[in-house]
Amino acid sequence: MEYYPKPMDTSQVKLSQELLDLTELLARNTHEVWARQRVAEGWHHGPARNEAKKEHPCLVPYEQLPENERDYDRNTALQTLMMIVALGFHIEKTDIEKTVIEKTVIEKTDIEKTETTDPTEKG
Repeated sequence: MEYYPKPMDTSQVKLSQELLDLTELLARNTHEVWARQRVAEGWHHGPARNEAKKEHPCLVPYEQLPENERDYDRNTALQTLMMIVALGFHIEKTDIEKTVIEKTVIEKTDIEKTETTDPTEKG
C-alpha cells in the first residue's frame, strides 16, 4: 500500500507575532514530551540511534539539539498552531494575575459561605 500524506492546507494562515513567539515554547515542550516517553521506555542518550541498545543522540536538553532537530520540532509546533487557527479557533493569552486574583476571590467566597452555613440546616 502506498501512502500519500495530505496535511491540511494552512498556507493562507497568518499567525500573530504572539503566536509565532509561542512556537518556540511549543517546540521545546514537544521535545520534552518525546524525550520523557523515550526515557520511560528505557531509552538513553547514545552517539547514534541504536534500536537494540535503546540509544538516541537526541536525548539531550532542547538547547543541545542540532539545529535541524529543533527545526523539526518548530515546524510541528508551527503547523499545529496554523491548523488550530485554520479551523476557526482563537488562541488568546489570559491575564495570569487577573486569573489568580479571580480564583482567590472565588475560593475565599466559597470558604466564607462554608463558615457561615449552619451544617444542621437543610437547603
